[in-house]
Order: sequence, then structure tokens, then C-alpha cells
Amino acid sequence: MNKSTQQFFYPMTNVIQDYAWGSFTSIEALFDIKNTSNKPQAELWMGAHPNGCSTVTINGQPTLLSELINQDQTAYLSSLTADHFGELPYLFKVLAAEKALSIQVHPNKQQAIAGYDKEELSGVALNAFNRNYKDSNHKPELVYALTPYKAMNGFREYNEIISLFNQMALPSLEEIITRFEQQPNSQGLKCFFKAILSLTDEAKESALAELGHFASNNKQSELFALIDDLSIQYPNDIGLFTPLILNVITLQPGEAMYLNACTPHAYINGTGLEIMANSDNVLRAGLTPKFMDIDELMDCTEFVSIPADSLIMQPNIINGGMNYPIPVSDFKFSVFAPADDLQLETHSAEILFAIDGDMTLNHSTGETVNVPKGHSIFVPAYAHQYTLKSSGKVARAYN
Repeated sequence: MNKSTQQFFYPMTNVIQDYAWGSFTSIEALFDIKNTSNKPQAELWMGAHPNGCSTVTINGQPTLLSELINQDQTAYLSSLTADHFGELPYLFKVLAAEKALSIQVHPNKQQAIAGYDKEELSGVALNAFNRNYKDSNHKPELVYALTPYKAMNGFREYNEIISLFNQMALPSLEEIITRFEQQPNSQGLKCFFKAILSLTDEAKESALAELGHFASNNKQSELFALIDDLSIQYPNDIGLFTPLILNVITLQPGEAMYLNACTPHAYINGTGLEIMANSDNVLRAGLTPKFMDIDELMDCTEFVSIPADSLIMQPNIINGGMNYPIPVSDFKFSVFAPADDLQLETHSAEILFAIDGDMTLNHSTGETVNVPKGHSIFVPAYAHQYTLKSSGKVARAYN
């Protein structure tokens, strides 16, 4: 790399995905990014993923971020990241959900490697309807709420699940719930969850009809009002039972939550920042017309309850930023309050996103860049140090 022409800040142009569940208004309202196409603005992708790679500006010329990085991975990513990952190891997003996303489980790293290799050997096409593993990577995630953000994450306590189903007393599920009562543990939950998801034909129709009747008559309960609302979005979907089985949580703006591998979860509505490892591996458990491989889902799910009050992450305050403890090496995530000449050091490739005000970055070489609200900047590892000034909060993705 020619140091005399070295650039330290790369303004990004990012792809907006128009998935059907996305909001038509949230990204425009929060970031003044006009919805000129009048399509859902579901996800704004910041990163080098092939399905939506960001473009950076080099001497006024647009270049795919992936192409820039591949010119010299050691310089742009750091030698450690280049050796270990061979690519930018995370994807950073704004996610704006108007309707619920599917209930899903992401495999851990070992499961992803084994599953991907098995499907490759079996000749299952990457774009096949019944393909589970698009790659050999895990997909841990963190979501940071920008608006009230409703989601499901992890199994409720065993006795809580039993109590909710007994409250409904649905005749078609009496035998299934009785077996769970007799075995209120991890194995019992696995059998119960599989039995629910495996309902078909008349048994499924009866159970959903009974659930729908109970929910519509008990909408004074927030939980059953949610099920009634989801039944409009996903009629006759077995996933309508999952709010009774999984923790339902609403993050308030500024709160964050980690979603681990092997843990069922779903985003219901709201807008937030999401950062994840580079992977498309999804095993679905309802609220979807897409393929559901129940046996593979069972093998890749940990049937342990997660206390609801443990879901919200507590950040560590370091160097003026709220740093969220992430148990994987693929990504790190921090949020800075409005700052005036905050000195930051970088040891990896970074993406900074201006959440609710403009930001200015300065390098010791004299290079400076102004980034408006709702826009992002790529900072290579070789920048080493820079200064941040911002009128609003700034999110930092790095590893």
C-alpha cells in the first residue's frame, strides 16, 4: 500500500433490503433516508456481505467494500483478523420490523460446519427450498434498541410454560401438556416443543382454533393480545404457540440484548441496530411460510430456560463508551454519547454509524470527514488512532 496516498476514512453507501416484514416509515423517520421506492425498508446493511455489500468512496470513485478489503486484508482488517477470518467477520445493520420475523435458531460453529459439509456432500443446492446451511459459520447476534423493540428470546421457565398452557386448558393439547408436567426438565421441554411443532392436519387445526378462540377472548392480557395480533400476520401457523413458550421482552431505546447460538428467538416489531457474525444459517420454528426442518432444529437447540430478567445486557463504561460484553471474537459493539474530541484507538476494521446526530472524524494526518445522521464510515485497522466529535450518539462495530 502506498502510504502517501493512504486514505483513513471511507464514507459508505449502504444497501437497504426490502423484505416484506419491514417498515415503510421507520428508517426515513429516524434517519431522513427517503423511501423513494415506496417499498419496505427492512434492513440497512453495513459491511461486505455478498448479498448486500456496502460501497465506499475512494478518490471520488465507488468501490465495493469487499474489493477494497481484498486488496490488502492485513492492512484493512489487521493481521490477526485476516489470518483467523479471512474477511470482515461481522455484518452491521439497522433493522426495522413492522411485522414479526420467523422464529429461528442459529447453529453453533461446530454444528454449522457439520451441517454445511453434509448438505454439500448430499448435493443440496445452495438456493434449494430445503437447504438449512448456506455456510459453515455460526451466527451470534446483538440487538440495540432505537425504538421500543419487542422480541422473543429463549425458553421461559418450565413451570411458567406449564402454567400458561394449563390456564388455557386446550382440550387438543391436554395429553401433550400432561407429559410435560410429568417431566418438567430439559428433556421434557424438548419433547413438548417437538410435539407442538409436529402437529399436522386436524390436530394442528384444532389446536390453533382453540388457541385463537382463547386469545381473542382474553385480549386484556398483553400476551394473548400479542398472539391475536400475530394470528392476523401468520394465520394457521404453528408458531402462534411460541409466545407461550419463549420469553417475550420489549427493549426500551438504549437497551441491548444478546442472542446466542442454539437459542430460539424472533423479532416482533421495532427498530434497532443489529450486529452479527457473517452467516445466513437459519433453522425455523414457525411464523414463516418457509421450510422447517424440525429434526435438525431439535438437534441444534439447547432446551434450557433463560430467566427473563437476565436478557438485558449491562454495558461496561470504558473510554467514554458503553461497551457490551460479547462472548465471541467475531464482533464487538460500543455506543458513545455525544462527544467532543474523543480519542479512539483501532486494532481492527471498524464501522461507525451516526445514530441521532452528525459526527466528525479527524486523523493526525489532517484527514477529516463529516458524517450525517443515519450514515456510516469505514475505518481500516491501519488508521491506528483517530478523534471523534459528535452531536448525537454513535455506534461502533469492530472486532
